[in-house]
Amino acid sequence: MSLMFGKPKPCNFAPVPERSQAACNLVLLGVMGSGKSALTVKFLTKRFISEYDPNLEDVYSSEEIVDQQPVVVKVMDTADQDGPVNSERYLSWASAFLVVYSIDNRQSFEGCQQYLKTLTLHNKALPPETPIILLGNKLDMDRYRQVSKSDGSALASRFGCLFYEVSACLDFLSVQRVFHEAVREARREGERGPPVPTPYISEDKALVGIPSAPSFTTPCYKELPAPATAKLVTVKSSRAQSKRRAPALTLLKGFKIF
Repeated sequence: MSLMFGKPKPCNFAPVPERSQAACNLVLLGVMGSGKSALTVKFLTKRFISEYDPNLEDVYSSEEIVDQQPVVVKVMDTADQDGPVNSERYLSWASAFLVVYSIDNRQSFEGCQQYLKTLTLHNKALPPETPIILLGNKLDMDRYRQVSKSDGSALASRFGCLFYEVSACLDFLSVQRVFHEAVREARREGERGPPVPTPYISEDKALVGIPSAPSFTTPCYKELPAPATAKLVTVKSSRAQSKRRAPALTLLKGFKIF
């Protein structure tokens, strides 16, 4: 069983000794509304959310198999209000970064460039480099596209990072492929011997003991909020959701998933 949003979730692979599992820390960055939380939940639950509290930030965990190797993937869903002005909390914690923009919002594309500049400066100051993936989200909104694929590819080439376009709304496999590729890139860098990072510590939440495992980094993990304190919001129907009523699964971080 793996802990997912404070609830047990059955694993779809055979249990392996925890000492053989590596840990990889992924950080999602981007302006509000780009779909970071939707991508996080899609990867972790295969479901899509349409509304959530954009001001909450948390770290979630999932046991994955990447290239036949078990890995505990920690995903930090960030909630920056003013761009990368308080980036210390994730710069040294991350094994890899996913910088997200919405293809139907030019402003989100412009905003992600500030993150790419910050990450590039960090990589130059503290080698080896932490892998970066530029991720165009909301491919299902292609008819409203404001950012061409060539624009995204050119920006990725400029900063020397990988580039993908996905839809958190429609396609789980593509989203999973991007997250797994981030793990692969982090694994390659980890094999080159990354520096020991500064632990990520939340000021408003206590640290919780999590079984130790070999990892690409040496982070301190943040406790997930208790269900009693989780903030909930009313969620409207998603673009991918039919009119048929279905039971709702209420999770933490203000998510209500259908």
